Amino acid sequence: MTHPARDLLRTTTAALAPDPEANPVVPRIAAGTAPRATLAALALEQAWVIPADRRAFEHLAERSEATDPEAAAFFTTLAQGEALAGERLVAFTRACGAEEASYEPLPGAQAYPAYVAWLALNAAPADAVLALTANFSAWGGYCATIAAALREHYGFTDEACAFFDFFAEPSPDLNRLAERAVRAAVDTGRLDERRARTHGRLLQHYEASFWSALSGTMSR
Repeated sequence: MTHPARDLLRTTTAALAPDPEANPVVPRIAAGTAPRATLAALALEQAWVIPADRRAFEHLAERSEATDPEAAAFFTTLAQGEALAGERLVAFTRACGAEEASYEPLPGAQAYPAYVAWLALNAAPADAVLALTANFSAWGGYCATIAAALREHYGFTDEACAFFDFFAEPSPDLNRLAERAVRAAVDTGRLDERRARTHGRLLQHYEASFWSALSGTMSR
């Protein structure tokens, strides 16, 4: 019999899946009609997001280590992934010709990492695991689309696309860690499903804000 944790991860991800038509930027990149200024803005916004998320995940791992080791393992793996992604982001930023020193980040684009930081300080670890796992599904799909489009329409090299390739690839290990963390929380009554879905809904809203903010760069 399937453990309820697996079903909960699946149903929560499905319930929080965004409308694919609601993203104003990724379809333009997929069609090759987004200007390079938008790609540059995407790179520079991610240069703010990635280190912020890494530190938030490290804090969540530290908070949960003693009382929720399964969640701690999940967050530690997330933090390590953000560090690797940050290394890969450099080549994409360079390929876009982006100039970080003079860039001012967009408030709407930075709402997402701000809420991840809120989760790091306030959320129950298992609730955060469920919310983040549901959110990552949409982000991975966007990255797969962008990686293909950068090669086809913009002539980017594999090195320049590696940041998006990294997130586009499924991570069986991370999925196993998420299921293990949710399973432990369900078995011990430490998971607040309603609260976790609220966190996930807000994460999806703030991710939508990220893309909406970037859409303003397409008219410059």
